Amino acid sequence: MIETKDTQCCNSGGDQKKTMVFNSLKESKKSTFTVIGMDCADEIAAIQKALSKPKIGKVSANLMTSQVTVEHEPSLSESEIISLINSAGVRVREATATTSFYTDNKKRVWLVGTSGTFLLIGLLSQWFLNAPESVLFALFLMATLFGGSLILPKAIRALKQKSLDMNVLMTMAAIGAFIIREYSEGAAVVFLFSLAEMLEAFSVARARKAIREILSITPQTATVEDGGKDKIVPVEQVEVGNTILVLAGERIPLDGTVMSGSSSVNQAPLTGESQPIAKNPGDTVLAGTINESGTLKIKVTHTFKDSKISNVIRLIEEAQSKKAPAQLFVDKFSRIYTPVVTLVAVLVAFVPPLAFNGDWQIWFYRALVFLVIACPCALVIATPVSIVSALTALAKSGVLIKGGVFLESLGKIRALAVDKTGTITEGTPRVVSTQLFNKKSEEELLTIVHSLENHSTHPLARAAVAYSEQQNAPEKEVLDFKVVQGKGIQGQIEGHLYFAGNHKLAHELGVCTPDLESYLATLEDKAQSVLVVGHMPHENCSGDVFGVLGLADEPRSNVIEAIQSLHNVGIREISMLSGDNQRTVSSIAKRVHIDTAIGDLLPENKVTEIQQMLSRHKYVAMVGDGINDAPALAQATIGIAMGAAGTDAAIETADVALMTDDLTQLARAVSHGRKTLGIIRFNISFALVIKAVFISLGIFGLSNLWIAVAADMGASLLVIANSMRLLNVETRNSVIGG
Repeated sequence: MIETKDTQCCNSGGDQKKTMVFNSLKESKKSTFTVIGMDCADEIAAIQKALSKPKIGKVSANLMTSQVTVEHEPSLSESEIISLINSAGVRVREATATTSFYTDNKKRVWLVGTSGTFLLIGLLSQWFLNAPESVLFALFLMATLFGGSLILPKAIRALKQKSLDMNVLMTMAAIGAFIIREYSEGAAVVFLFSLAEMLEAFSVARARKAIREILSITPQTATVEDGGKDKIVPVEQVEVGNTILVLAGERIPLDGTVMSGSSSVNQAPLTGESQPIAKNPGDTVLAGTINESGTLKIKVTHTFKDSKISNVIRLIEEAQSKKAPAQLFVDKFSRIYTPVVTLVAVLVAFVPPLAFNGDWQIWFYRALVFLVIACPCALVIATPVSIVSALTALAKSGVLIKGGVFLESLGKIRALAVDKTGTITEGTPRVVSTQLFNKKSEEELLTIVHSLENHSTHPLARAAVAYSEQQNAPEKEVLDFKVVQGKGIQGQIEGHLYFAGNHKLAHELGVCTPDLESYLATLEDKAQSVLVVGHMPHENCSGDVFGVLGLADEPRSNVIEAIQSLHNVGIREISMLSGDNQRTVSSIAKRVHIDTAIGDLLPENKVTEIQQMLSRHKYVAMVGDGINDAPALAQATIGIAMGAAGTDAAIETADVALMTDDLTQLARAVSHGRKTLGIIRFNISFALVIKAVFISLGIFGLSNLWIAVAADMGASLLVIANSMRLLNVETRNSVIGG
């Protein structure tokens, strides 16, 4: 029932007044409740109104997880909050209660079934037995009372809260039908509406089941070694540094490092990777993944709340509460729409008889038909089901999107900017050549390289240090170390100033010679990055170059396939932006079929390039590591981080996180974003067209209450079914096939 949290919460659909109340709370506590019967936007609105109390701040009601999160003053007990939630016509479920659609809706199923039985008996009696009106009245009244017991309390609640929802509209229609002695139609309205509500709840429950599969992929307990004995404890009680035992076939409960044992680990639940990954001592393993073949002893590196899967789950939950533009539009539209159609129904009932001497019963009946068909349920529910189905499916395939607004934007992307190192290439460069100048020895060269580059975290610097260590080059103390942004580094060793940097830095220092230029051009034509090392110019010294290291960072094995698949899903321009030299960048781009490549860029230059792409295409995504490319990621419509399973920072900084270093995931995500946009647009258009057609038919007397209910609820079920197609993500081959 209740889970008390300290995590942040988004106010889904809350108003400004509620935020102001929250800001006035001196101390707050956050509690989460699982709610039965929260199947539509009307229930969410009712819950939020019921919780509009002085001691309550932000309220987040998540339709797809069936949870309500409340920030409140500690003095307000959870039992009081439960009473308020239950007053909205829903029910808070006990945490220990088993859950299934039938157990949660047993009473509803019985009431709808009984209502349908009385309606069927009444119709058979009316059509074949010519039963007297009193008998028919009794049968149809019973059908209405059983079905109406699910509708009338919600209608009364809405009226008390001074709102008009579809329960009020249906109640008015049923009462009106009995007033004009259309008993069968009144009973049919109530039964069909309650049946459709139940089917709608069943459809939403299916979508919730898919979400629960993600939110429950970690075990609740772990086997911890304690003084030579093994004991099973809740994962929340395991501390960093503890040793846990994971047998073959078990899920790994916490992030950690393998201490002993070897196995294959299936990371698909977290990253979407189809092939198991070999894990040996020293390797990192993540919570929620599956140990397939051998026993592993693992040293815990993160507590459960700090584990990778906990961060992923938190992002999924937050993403579901961030409404997409289409959903925000529908919410605003429906708030205006329902009162307006109610007013129009009143005008339809009274204007023709009063102004044009029309028949009161005919126009009153048409007004009832208008009320029924005007219910906005199909319009309101289709968009959130579409968004959450898509977010859930993509999360299961290893793509985290931080909300509907980013999913919609991803579906509109027409251009893509990509970083080179770590995105297009493996990100693990290595030294492949050395060239000495000015009669310096390789040891002298590598000593400077080792000493200077050991102060840098750049991938090229790491590769240069690793090579220097392999060659046993010593490291000396560096004074006055300085980073030359986007170009290299410099520092003082034993009283002399040295530099190590790219071709651009050598140019600016004025140490380039024709021989050096020719050699650098040769390396760059081979797509090698260069590290020029030498003595800094200073007074009475023009400086000189000691040598050049050539480093190669090979393209990823599947990058050509990924670029082709991105073009196939409608990306018109793919541009590689890099701080590396232009020749190297152009060579890599040509090898992997990228459209344009721009090198020698500082971080601020990348921002300028993104701005120019935005002027050409309006919607532009940027793929980077989520840290070094932060300015460009922020400038783009969508910032996308590669390899989020390896870095928490990537998850936190980007709008979209690819859990593996697989760019083909992005093509699937863009394709699914486009499919989501198409389904949302169809759902909204379909719902509006159905409304317009049957409203017109009702006003002109060409529709009755039966048809109105069938059209309205049928439209709701159709758009939900259409939305749930998004629970399946296209396979890689189907994306590539275009």
